[in-house]
Amino acid sequence: MSGVICILVIEDEAPIQELLCYSLGQAGFKVTTVTTAEQGLAEIRSELPSVVLLDLMLPGMSGVALARQLRSDARTRDLPLIMLTARAEEADRVGGLDAGADDYVTKPFSPKELVSRIRAVLRRRAPHLAGNPVDIGGVRLDPAAHTVTVAGQRVDLGPTEFELLQYLMHHPNRVMTREQLLNVLRGDHRVLMDRTVDVYVRRLRAALGPIGETMIETVRGTGYKLTSPPR
Repeated sequence: MSGVICILVIEDEAPIQELLCYSLGQAGFKVTTVTTAEQGLAEIRSELPSVVLLDLMLPGMSGVALARQLRSDARTRDLPLIMLTARAEEADRVGGLDAGADDYVTKPFSPKELVSRIRAVLRRRAPHLAGNPVDIGGVRLDPAAHTVTVAGQRVDLGPTEFELLQYLMHHPNRVMTREQLLNVLRGDHRVLMDRTVDVYVRRLRAALGPIGETMIETVRGTGYKLTSPPR
């Protein structure tokens, strides 16, 4: 995985919380734990995590209700979400998946299998976090080495510009709104405005040189698109 993957665990059983903190921490993830859906919502509003692990049965708002709420909000619609519960009946699994969960893991669980499932969900839902190098039009980004090259020549990017390019390169030929890009860049509590994205895009284009001007298009009134040249 590239960078730090932040996992929010919403689980009210202390032994399960401790197991998840230890096993996910050993796998290199940063873990935050809360015990209620309401606390989870507050954390998500403050800082968008990379993945949410959500218990089905919680005091107050249920895990299913929280999942539905997250999927109904544009900011969290694509947030990777894994249900973690002792209820293994088919109806419960179907209910969790219908509510928007990307996967459904029953207790007791194998920590190694859970880590594998988290990585699989990230590859599907958030490929820009999965750590795979990507090449487009002579630009190569390697998250593991944290390097960017243009025609084989290394380019120095600031952390925000790197993060922005990584997201755009994993979503080529798709128009990304400023709001979508802000959600990507809000992970460390930066206070950002819509037009701040424009500043980072200008810096990114300048760092990439002439290819940056042609590859990263402005979509007037909406946002930006990274164009992948035809092969």
